[in-house]
Amino acid sequence: MLWSRRRAGRAAPMLPVPGTCANRRHVIRTERLLCYTPETSLDIAARLAAAADPEAQRWLGVAEHEATVHLADARVREAVVNLRPGDPDSLNAAPWTRQMRAEPFEPRDEAATLIAVRRDDGRYAGSIDLHHDLQLIGGCLAPHARGTGMGTELFLAAALLAHTHFGLPTIGAGYEVTNTASARALAAAGFVPADGPPTHTLENGREIEARWVQHVAERPTSRCRGAGPTTPSKAKSGSVSDSA
Repeated sequence: MLWSRRRAGRAAPMLPVPGTCANRRHVIRTERLLCYTPETSLDIAARLAAAADPEAQRWLGVAEHEATVHLADARVREAVVNLRPGDPDSLNAAPWTRQMRAEPFEPRDEAATLIAVRRDDGRYAGSIDLHHDLQLIGGCLAPHARGTGMGTELFLAAALLAHTHFGLPTIGAGYEVTNTASARALAAAGFVPADGPPTHTLENGREIEARWVQHVAERPTSRCRGAGPTTPSKAKSGSVSDSA
């Protein structure tokens, strides 16, 4: 099941469709995911909720100031990630989403974020970040999407974003040595071992033993209409991926 703006009706869903990249906004579709640049504060809340549970925080190590109070409640986090952003009935059933839906999100120049939505049931599935100046990615899946193989598709979407939307021939990622789920998902998505520092300090100050991988474009790269200015650098000091 996949909702899109092409569906007619008085309560038209709010999901973008592939081929509509423009103004720093991108859309990518994989077999089971629809990934798009966040459009509202609700999308951002879902991104935070997907990464706010203890399992995700174990690997991501997000700084405390980024954890919002309302997402500290497991029931609230679950309610957010179980919303279906393309289904008006799902959104209307939660009146507290109205304000967030009314607040637009403005994409950043230094990084591109994609929100992932499951194509089978329309629920928020997680997000991926591409720091195109550092040529690095980092991402996280919502609890209900973990262990399904969707992590591989999330990393594939990031590689597509880098190669066919920003024209980057190589993109890198890092993960903690003991994070076997991310290691498997990255390998399945075509990422291969790469050089990098043996340790990495997370945002919360915890130092981890790190492994680095890279994805190299198999075809000529290209830039889409939504790509903004980039300043490529080979410095590896950015994102570490969560469990997939």
